[in-house]
Amino acid sequence: MVTMIGLVALVFIVGGIIFHRSIHALYFAIGVILTSSLNVGKVYMLERTVSKTLDMEDPNSGKNYVKLQYLLRYAITGVVLLGVGLVTVYVDPPFVNIWGAVAGIFTLQISVIIVRHRGLDDETGEA
Repeated sequence: MVTMIGLVALVFIVGGIIFHRSIHALYFAIGVILTSSLNVGKVYMLERTVSKTLDMEDPNSGKNYVKLQYLLRYAITGVVLLGVGLVTVYVDPPFVNIWGAVAGIFTLQISVIIVRHRGLDDETGEA
């Protein structure tokens, strides 16, 4: 999954370079890299959440833990996007592109679709 996130991010970066053809392509790439890295962190957080929840004996505490981790992952995403938005508005010239950050957010969802559609195993890359 992490490899696929990296590949999708690379496709977005190449598309940004082709589209912008200026220094703004670098700002777009920084946005994609920032939020794609966030998505990689969220994948590891989700893996840890599932492992820890399966070890819990009380179903209610496991349920509450999963809910809390879900809220934490999306709060972190919101804070990062808010930070990118504030940089875009208040820093001149902005060193990160908001559209690059939004594209990077979608790397996780696109990677999940690709991995599920292709039936790829996350370790070997084979069906």
